Amino acid sequence: MGGWRYVLRKSLETLATLAFVLVFNFFLFRIMPSDPVRILTRQRGVRLTPEARAEMASEIGLDKPVAEQFLDYVGDLLRGDFGTSFIYRGRGVMEVFLTFLWPTVLLVGTATVLMIVIGMYLGIRGGWSRGSKLDRSSMGLSLTFYSTPDFWLAMMLLIIFSTTLGWFPSGGYETPNSGLTGMARLVDILNHMVLPVVTLTLGYVGEYYLVMRSSLLDVMGEDYLTAVRAKGLREERVLWRHAARNALLPSISLIALSFGFVIGGAIMVELVFSYPGLGLLTIEALDAQDYWLLQGLFLFFTLAVLISNLIADLLYGYLDPRVREA
Repeated sequence: MGGWRYVLRKSLETLATLAFVLVFNFFLFRIMPSDPVRILTRQRGVRLTPEARAEMASEIGLDKPVAEQFLDYVGDLLRGDFGTSFIYRGRGVMEVFLTFLWPTVLLVGTATVLMIVIGMYLGIRGGWSRGSKLDRSSMGLSLTFYSTPDFWLAMMLLIIFSTTLGWFPSGGYETPNSGLTGMARLVDILNHMVLPVVTLTLGYVGEYYLVMRSSLLDVMGEDYLTAVRAKGLREERVLWRHAARNALLPSISLIALSFGFVIGGAIMVELVFSYPGLGLLTIEALDAQDYWLLQGLFLFFTLAVLISNLIADLLYGYLDPRVREA
């Protein structure tokens, strides 16, 4: 019964947060210093009379009271209508979002998996052999890359491995007008992904390393580890079967939130490498003041984080019953 109460409480908290986000998302773009009618006509390259401007404002619902606009906004969201993008010539926001979603998931998702695996493995090994050469070197490199700005690291890798050595393409998702298909196209896409993935992995592997190492150091002094050692178990078995498993709990929230942020893309990295993902799309929407597209993107990003956070809370409560009783 306590478990169901915990699930219900966390679900209601998520819904309350989502309700606040909907209100904030609606009013945020209504107070921006921009004129949607002017932006829309600028994109179409036409000039309108004051009467035509008023008619267009009426068509997109800007002449209604704010409260009525908000109700229309919520109703449209429930119907799956997120508005129309200015800069993509009348295409729906959801259609534009889905077009740019796959490149971002492929790029940031791959980098997230790599940074989690590498960071946590180094954190476990470093924490278990605290003060060793592996621990000191991995600590130094992790902190160095973690404190390095993404865009600077991306530009350095671009200059060295693309401009100077010519090993990898300078940017993009795939070679334009290459006509490649099948395995050849897949290899081309992976070749374009190497430098952005390496940038993200190096930049954030330290986060998982530090959390995992700190968590492992906390459990190393626990009595149950002394007990299993007294049974004669090998150190490797003690590490992976007992210490590492219990040290994983604090990393669950971090991992779940990381996958939530996958949808948001890596704005600076995508910008440096001209990678056509959601991060670059957000920059384009900001430059063009396409606030319907921005409103939809921010809502998608928030939903991804909220859902990931809810999954993390539920999983944490399942793995550690003490959390449910707190």
